[in-house]
Amino acid sequence: MQRFLGLFIIAFIFLSFSFPPKEKWIKLFNGKNLNNWTVKIFHHEVGDNYGNTFRAEDGVIKVRYDKYEQFNNRYGHLFYNKPFSYFKLKFDYRFTGIWRNDAPSYTKINSGVMYHSQDPRTILKEQDWPISVEFQVLGGLEDGLSRPTGNMCSPGTDVFFQGKKDPRHCISSTSKTYYGNQWVHAELIVLGDSLVTHIINGDTVLQYTKPQIGGGVANGYDPAIKIDGKLLKSGFIALQSEGQEIDFKNIELLDLSKKYKTNE
Repeated sequence: MQRFLGLFIIAFIFLSFSFPPKEKWIKLFNGKNLNNWTVKIFHHEVGDNYGNTFRAEDGVIKVRYDKYEQFNNRYGHLFYNKPFSYFKLKFDYRFTGIWRNDAPSYTKINSGVMYHSQDPRTILKEQDWPISVEFQVLGGLEDGLSRPTGNMCSPGTDVFFQGKKDPRHCISSTSKTYYGNQWVHAELIVLGDSLVTHIINGDTVLQYTKPQIGGGVANGYDPAIKIDGKLLKSGFIALQSEGQEIDFKNIELLDLSKKYKTNE
């Protein structure tokens, strides 16, 4: 009996080391409703989901404009209610092909997911974009014309690319171009204010460092919020609406703070 117990303990220890603990992913979207999310749309107060822009249907968060009479630059963002610092985010997206032609031309087959954003409750009614960093998603416009996805854009922020602060508002990734309404799998790995990695369909397509407040593009913000040069160690995640209909699903997050974060 003792010999059997000893073999059992050895086998248990071996299996424990052979199979690491299962990763605990957090489902940010429950597939049913927008509980735990907050809307902020340009020209509207926080919480006003004008025209039912963001809606949960069929296990998907949908961005729709069928109840809009005019777009009127109503750039919108749907914020998850908890901030994160060190994390891995994954989601699937697809474009519907429906675009409001009264939106700016650059918004066609264009959307994104913001991270390290300011709290939506600090965004003013007439502030167009949250101070944040964007994981930009694009779709192909014309056959043969390169239009990568998983890019970086920086409303009210800056990043370091290839070792130096990059003055561009957007930095293109190395991804291929995706056409039509196919689902695309995206991943974002953010390590506080250090390394950020963009992944599309399993391929690393962009890396940069030191996300921080700075730059332009964002307008109408509270000046007390925009402290240029301040490193962004954490913030809120938001799905974007800017004139192009899009679907998001399988939105999950792995909190990496216990693994990476040190005393700051």
